[in-house]
Amino acid sequence: MKPLSPSSAPASPPDKLLRVDGLEQSFGGVMALAGVSFQVAPSLIYAVIGPNGAGKTTLFNALCGFYQPSAGSVRFDGRELLGLPPHRIAAQGMARTFQNLQLFFNMTVLENVMAGCYLRARSGLLATALRLPEVRREERQLREWAREALELCDLADRSEQPAGALPYGLMKRVEIARALATQPRLLLLDEPAAGLNDTESLALRDLIARVRASGVTVLLVEHHMPLVMSVSDRLLVLDYGSVLAEGTPAEIQADHRVVAAYLGGAVQYAV
Repeated sequence: MKPLSPSSAPASPPDKLLRVDGLEQSFGGVMALAGVSFQVAPSLIYAVIGPNGAGKTTLFNALCGFYQPSAGSVRFDGRELLGLPPHRIAAQGMARTFQNLQLFFNMTVLENVMAGCYLRARSGLLATALRLPEVRREERQLREWAREALELCDLADRSEQPAGALPYGLMKRVEIARALATQPRLLLLDEPAAGLNDTESLALRDLIARVRASGVTVLLVEHHMPLVMSVSDRLLVLDYGSVLAEGTPAEIQADHRVVAAYLGGAVQYAV
């Protein structure tokens, strides 16, 4: 899958695709994010872990523009994102999935994935209404992107089935395919393994690895530690909205602070 080509590239490509500095977010006096800072290099799988309430989903919502942090900076490919609405951030090349399914269950799998493609549509309302040639060409391109995403997610043979008729594990893949159809450079996955059995989790691990191999950087929030430890290049550990640790899977498993706060006694993982 080709990465998204921005409309205007920075003068010199940054060595980090995502830079987060001093991010703060509070709700009613409760600090959900307390000066969170980290960097994600291109083509990595970077996981964010921590106990429930640590601030992981709040972080995702702040990165995507659903929340407006009170302080800090979020730079994506050298551009500041804070203050931009979600659709503008998505258009820069950032896509995400959600903890809860957000599918159109009565629509086909292909139609669900194409709904994500329309973020890239350029045709105006009048041209679309008149079905001008450029609109038809654009629709063919969007359909091609959707089919590429379905192929990557092993859903090509399900494209004409209603999304609501699929097993739960495949519904989760449809959400990932829809995000990939926007041609992102950074894919944010929020608890993709939630509700999956062991076989589905193994398939998800392989899918995430394929996504990275296609050139897309992955930022992963997940509680499934065997999956996280087997697929991630680096991890960020949050605790009460603050960064507790950051490092490779081996470094995180050996960090006594992380073991005490989150991992408990079981620190050896294999999938």
